[in-house]
Order: sequence, then C-alpha cells, then structure tokens
Amino acid sequence: MSSAQNDTVTMDLGGRKVTVPKGGLYDRYRMAPDLDAIARDPRVSGVDFFRKLPKVKVDSPIGPTLTPNFYYAISTARLTMLAPSGAIRARLPEELSPLEIVPGIGLVSVMFFRYDVCDIDFYTEAAVGIAVKPARHGKLGFFDLVSGLKNEHLHSYVLSLPVSTEIAQVRGHHGYGFPKWVTGMEVGIDRHRTTARVTNDAGGVDLSLLANTPAQRSCASGERVGSLTSYTTIDGAWHSTLNQTNVLSAGTTHGTSGITLRLGEGRMSDDLRSLRPKRTIRFDVMTQGQAALHMPVPTSVQSRGK
Repeated sequence: MSSAQNDTVTMDLGGRKVTVPKGGLYDRYRMAPDLDAIARDPRVSGVDFFRKLPKVKVDSPIGPTLTPNFYYAISTARLTMLAPSGAIRARLPEELSPLEIVPGIGLVSVMFFRYDVCDIDFYTEAAVGIAVKPARHGKLGFFDLVSGLKNEHLHSYVLSLPVSTEIAQVRGHHGYGFPKWVTGMEVGIDRHRTTARVTNDAGGVDLSLLANTPAQRSCASGERVGSLTSYTTIDGAWHSTLNQTNVLSAGTTHGTSGITLRLGEGRMSDDLRSLRPKRTIRFDVMTQGQAALHMPVPTSVQSRGK
C-alpha cells in the first residue's frame, strides 16, 4: 500500500492496483468492519441486519477476501419494461431463458444505484438487465412469476453495469464476472426526485433519468428482505451471485407520468435498444435500504432447449 495523493491510497486486489479514499471504510477495515463504529455514522439507520450475517474468508480471482460485501446505506431505482422474447433471447447465453409474463413477452429493466456507505466506500452504479428463469428451474411456478414481477426474488442476467470507482470495477468484473467499466455517473435519489446520468466515452450522455419518486412506505429492518440472483461466467464456468436487500423505505408506481428516460449514445443505450422495450410497467424506488452482496458460487445451468 502506498499514498497516491493526500486523499487516496493505492491497494492491491489480486495483482491489480486501485485507489481508494484515505481513511475510508476499505482503507480502515479491509472488508472486516467495526459495526459499532459504522452504526455511529448518521447516514446509517442501524446495523442489526449485518450482525446476523457473519463474514467468511474466501479465495477469489481478486485474492483472498471477506464475503459478503456490506452496504450500510443505499438507495436504488428500477424501471421494469416489457420486451419481445425474441429480442431478449438474442442477447442471452444459450443456457438462460427469459422470464415471460405471457408467451412472447419478457421483462427487462434499467437500474440505478447509489451506495452512500459501504465496505468499498461510496460509489454509484447503473445496469441494463434481463429477468430470467432460475437456472435450475425445471417447470416455472406461478410463485416465481409473481415474485419476479414484484422485484422481490429476481433472477437476472446483466448486459451492462457501469460504475463510478476503480475498486468497484475491479471487484465486479474480475471477482464476480460482471460487465463493469468505470465512467462518469451521477445518481441522486430522495423522497421527491430521482435523477441519474451516465456518461459515455466521449463525455456525452449515454443514459439519463428524471422522475418523481413514488410515495414511500417505511419498513422495520428485516421486515422486507428481497433477493437478486445474477448469473455470470468466470473462466468459462457458470456462477451465481446472491444480493440480499434489506428494504427500509420504498415505493412503486405503475404509471409513466413524471418519468423521463432518455437514451443517448453509449453501451447502456445500445444494450437497451437491442432489447426493443415496448413500455414501462413498474417504477420502483428505494430511498433507504441496505444490502449484502455475496461472492459468486459455482452453479449448474441447463441449456435452453433441455
């Protein structure tokens, strides 16, 4: 470790150098946080959710690390859209199948994330994703469809996942197998407005969102815990990554009034256009929440036609 500037330090992640804030959570704790100290941060509502999730040390492509990665104060936004299954299948690996609400129509989403307090320090993130059937689904039940529509227990395949910091990119791409790159990004989510802007390589707009935040409903910690299972390949082998979300304040609207999503030029917009989305059916915003992102584990998948 060496000083890069007065306000950053350089870390080694499996042979890759990244800079992180000096005195930040990663610099101080290296993924082994002092929960009592973090609980004193005024942005953190509490840490009870994390006390029940012991961390374990694992080997990974980014070297030995502790899992899960804790996110103590986050906010998120998700636009869920209908898209033709044919366009979706064209972007999915052969082993995965779209989650269809009716034959020929699947679900795609655009997501924005703001991580104010987490083990790898503040960053923002955006995603274009596809809702898929669980990899070992057999016959899909009604419960899977309802859960998917409610965004409570989703299975997904991500096409693009830009982030705002080096450590998030290295961990996400090399450690998890996600299509991550670093770019300029602004995400602002409060009880009134939800805004996001993702910059392309030329400094212009890749994708942007301006919306009224849906009315929020507060939940006690642990009352509403959702999960997202994402599928990636690492060194040619399929893995699944579990992300558990502890919802503290969230709301949903089913209309498109007050929502403006603009596509520009860049990887995210290209990925979304390729899915040929028809219309938005849900807008979910969580103004206050927490999350635990587990390291990927090997998983078996079956080919689409089997």
